[in-house]
Amino acid sequence: MKKNKLLVTRRLRRKRSIRRKISGTSLIPRLTVFRSNSHIYAQIINDVDSKTLVSASTLDAETRGIIKSEMSKIEKSKLVGEAIAKKAITANITKVAFDRNGLLYHGRIKALAEAARDAGLQF
Repeated sequence: MKKNKLLVTRRLRRKRSIRRKISGTSLIPRLTVFRSNSHIYAQIINDVDSKTLVSASTLDAETRGIIKSEMSKIEKSKLVGEAIAKKAITANITKVAFDRNGLLYHGRIKALAEAARDAGLQF
C-alpha cells in the first residue's frame, strides 16, 4: 500500500472512531476542523438539524484582510480560531464539542483549538 493511501486510511479510521462518540446538538454543537495543504476551515454544526451554524476559514473575506503573505500556517490557524470563536459568541454559542476530524491534535489543529479557547469558547 502506498504511503499516502495508508495515511488517508488511518485518518479516516480515526475520524469514524471520533464521530461515533461526538455529535453536535442544539445545546452543545460540534466544532469541526478541516485542513488542506494551504488553508484551514472550521465549522460549528448542529447535527440534529443538519445545519452549519457558524463557519470561518482562511478564505473568508474578513480573515483574508488580516492575513499577510509572510505569516506561517500556524499563525493563520490562530486567526481562524479567534474568528470562529468571535462568530460563535455573537451567535450565543459558548460550549462546543471539538471534532478534530481524524487529524492529530498537533500543529495547526492545536493552534486553532487553543486560539478558540483563549477567545472564549469552552470545550
